[in-house]
Amino acid sequence: MTVDSTRFVTRAVHAGRVRETAAARATPIYLTAGFEFEDFDHAADHFGTGTGFGYTRTGNPTVRAVERQLAALESGADAVLVASGQAAVVTAFLTVAGAGDHIVSSTHIYEGTRGLLLDNLARLGIEATFVDDIADPEAWRAEIRPNTRALFGESIANARNDIFDIAAISAVADEAAIPLIVDNTLATPYLVRPIEHGAAIVVHSASKFLAGHGSVLGGVLIDDGRFDAARAGHNAPHLVLPGRGGQPSVASRHGGNARIAYARESVAPRFGASPSPLNAFLIGQGTETLGLRVERQSRNALEIARWLESQEAVESVDYVGLPSHPDHAKAQHYLGGGSGSIFTFTLRDGLPAARRFVEGVQVFTHMTHIGDVRSLVLHPGTTSHAQRTDEEREVLGIRPGTLRLSIGIEDVDDLIGDLAQVLQAVEEVVA
Repeated sequence: MTVDSTRFVTRAVHAGRVRETAAARATPIYLTAGFEFEDFDHAADHFGTGTGFGYTRTGNPTVRAVERQLAALESGADAVLVASGQAAVVTAFLTVAGAGDHIVSSTHIYEGTRGLLLDNLARLGIEATFVDDIADPEAWRAEIRPNTRALFGESIANARNDIFDIAAISAVADEAAIPLIVDNTLATPYLVRPIEHGAAIVVHSASKFLAGHGSVLGGVLIDDGRFDAARAGHNAPHLVLPGRGGQPSVASRHGGNARIAYARESVAPRFGASPSPLNAFLIGQGTETLGLRVERQSRNALEIARWLESQEAVESVDYVGLPSHPDHAKAQHYLGGGSGSIFTFTLRDGLPAARRFVEGVQVFTHMTHIGDVRSLVLHPGTTSHAQRTDEEREVLGIRPGTLRLSIGIEDVDDLIGDLAQVLQAVEEVVA
């Protein structure tokens, strides 16, 4: 029986089936829950070895293409794309740590990640401690315990622009045979590739710069492929010991790619972090123009930061592209092609001035997002960092008058014009 000879309802289900492939230049979108097996043995082989595609939660051709794209940009061996940046961070942590283990983190991290460590992973028996002086390798070394399973930091910290000394801290991690995980969302691989400086795992909120258009959520973790079972196996028994029923260990099956294979096989799909193929496609499309966007955004940001630094209403500007920033020299060492597009500045009149600013901008958009093609503004003290104490916010450089900018690709003269009109209004009220 052919499809053409079936009845209406059957034809409605099956007539659109296409088996032929064409050499599409853009990545095709495989928007399907599952994939058809050729025969009985094909299905058995897929479930036995994991090769090919059977169900989109565990693998999809569109997702796989974007994973390869992002791994190549970060100089990594392989990548796992997930549903959000937060999913990427939790997948990375659960890939290396379990109940009874410990993670050392920079204090200067995204508040959602901090909450994940303090609230959620703590309930699973994973403890975290935090390093304030992230530039001091000894401060990191002092926090490492026998059960420490990873060090974690952000390449460019949100929101004060602290630059993470990747090479120095990765050396500390290597001494302990544990991975350094770096969140590279703010820098992007266009500006720095942490794996080239010794990091073992890189994570991104792909919703930000990688996608660029602010339309979809996504996250990715990229591994260096250098897992050494002989040296680091005692810190990763779940990778080197046989699996349930005496199955071969992850390390014996995947070698240096054991970590990323475990993330792909046992963490992301089981915790349901799989991305939509449509979102993956849009992330991949956005990533194709990443360099062009970040170059322009960084150039715009530097010009705006210089302009803000000259304004009477502005108390300080925390942009690492300025010589006045304490990490300026470190940024010149690590960052190529610009200094990023996200930074904070503080108004002299505190919270009242900040309120007037966010309510007065016309070209800038007031919203909680970064890395967009559009320029954005947010007041961290009452939004992203509201859960911190006053003392903690002061350590992070967030005061009542502090505002965070994410600079987009608009004409810089229009952006400065928008800032000028709102700062003029602020100055008039203060006067």
